[in-house]
Parts: sequence; structure tokens; C-alpha cells
Amino acid sequence: MSLSTANLTRFAPLLGFAAIAAGLGFALTNDPRKMPSMLIDRPAPKFALPPLDAGSSGLASEDLNGKVALLNVFASWCGGCRVEHPTLVQIAKDGAVPLYGINWKDKPGDGLKWLRAHANPYLKVGDDPSGRLGIDMGVTGVPETFVIDRTGRIRYRHAGPITPDVWQETFEPLLASLRSER
Repeated sequence: MSLSTANLTRFAPLLGFAAIAAGLGFALTNDPRKMPSMLIDRPAPKFALPPLDAGSSGLASEDLNGKVALLNVFASWCGGCRVEHPTLVQIAKDGAVPLYGINWKDKPGDGLKWLRAHANPYLKVGDDPSGRLGIDMGVTGVPETFVIDRTGRIRYRHAGPITPDVWQETFEPLLASLRSER
């Protein structure tokens, strides 16, 4: 018994549906938080971002030189940023590590309003309204946090909110290790 063109045509919608379902099923198993960064152990991109506030100096890649630091990408419209913000405020309060911020793809003024309303944990904040630096760093969404070592190399990328558990289990051991490196 051979398959005729009429039989194949009859099964085409079913085959199409199966292909789409398989593709969607595969896509749903991918966790963007587990996507590796191509920049790990490479120098962070050079940048100079304008400030959120005309009275401050903005943020440049040179600000990160010579120390282990966190570079946090956030936005006022980001739900996950609201979740992690109390943890970032506590990190800044404890002086655990220098913390810098990039306000990503926000409307003019919204990032500054948000930080004024929720407390600003950052030593310096740069504005990336076009998302250009985010593209250069491989940002897939917000929040994302990068650990930068003393030499300016990206050593770790965390996609998603930093919670107290994530801070204790992931960041504290990594930062301790990087501080002990010569």
C-alpha cells in the first residue's frame, strides 16, 4: 500500500501541528537564566553612559577597574527588579561589594523616579535607554547582574532577581574567591 499525494495532503495539517508543538515544547524547556554568557572570562565592553540625574557623573567602564564589583541591569518597569531591590539595598548597606547600576530601556526620567521612590543602592548609575550596552553585554532581560573582577573581566552572569538565598549560595562564595585571587 503506497501513500498517494491525496493521503499526504490529508495529513499535512497534523504533521504541521506536530512540528509546531515540538518546537514550542523545546522552547519552553529553555530557561533564560541558565543561558551561558559568551563574555565569561572576557573583558567587559568599554562604555560611557550618561547619568540618570543631570547632577551626577553617569557610569563608565573605568569606574569598575581595580576592584571586584557587581554591575546590575535594572528597569523601573521590571517586576523581578522589584523583587531583588531589597537585597541590593542590603548589599549596599553592608558594603559587601561595590554595586553599580545600568538603567536599561527605560523611558526618560522613570529610572530616576524609581530609585528615588525605592532607595538607590548604586554607587553610580548609567542610563542605557536604547539598550546598546545591554546588547554588547548579552543581556537577555532584566534584572541581570554581572560580577566583574579586578582586571575588568566578567566572571559571572546572573539572570533573574538576586534573592537572599541566591546572594548567600552563589554570590558570597564567588566574591570571596575573587577577592583572594592575586
